[in-house]
Parts: sequence; C-alpha cells; structure tokens
Amino acid sequence: MGAAYKVLGQSSPSANTLTTAYTVTTANASAVVSTIVIANRDTASGNFRIAVRPAGASIDVKHYIAYDTVIPALDTIGMTMGITLANTDVVSVYSNNGLISFNIFGSEITP
Repeated sequence: MGAAYKVLGQSSPSANTLTTAYTVTTANASAVVSTIVIANRDTASGNFRIAVRPAGASIDVKHYIAYDTVIPALDTIGMTMGITLANTDVVSVYSNNGLISFNIFGSEITP
C-alpha cells in the first residue's frame, strides 16, 4: 500500500450551491481527510456546510458534519478530524455567500 499526502481538494462554491470538493476516484483506493480549512473572504460573517456522501449518495441530512456553521468576517477555521473515505465517497461543501474557500488536506491510500 502506498500513501500520498497532498491537497485532496479545493473549492470556492457559488452562493447557496452544494458543490463537490473531493471524490475518491482511484480504483480500490481510500483516503483520510486530516484537515479542512475554511476561509471567509467576505467582510461580513457567513455560513458554511460540509457533507460526506458515501459512494456518492444523494445528499441527506445524515451526511452533514457541519451545517450552517457561522464563520466570522475575514476569518479562518481549521477542522482537524481524520475522516476515512472509501472509493467513490464524496466531500461536498456549501457557502451562503459565495466568498468562502475550502481546502481539504490528507492522504490517498492505494493498493
């Protein structure tokens, strides 16, 4: 097994649009999301959501790990977790203002 430590995904979704930020796409691979950094580039506070959708499932309330979490103006939040993902699992992100950036860091593990 090999592990590649890297930026898994980056996204700055349009306002009020759930957007795929990362999908495990390599056959038989898995991934571990170690940290997600959320940055609000707006001069007003904003809200964000993060969901983990197993096997690319349609969004459901049970998939959210953060929901309408407030991020102050011009601030950054780092979430260190250790989320495990299997092949085709998806991390989706959302912001209410279109001015929030998401950076996902971790490792992909291949057979």
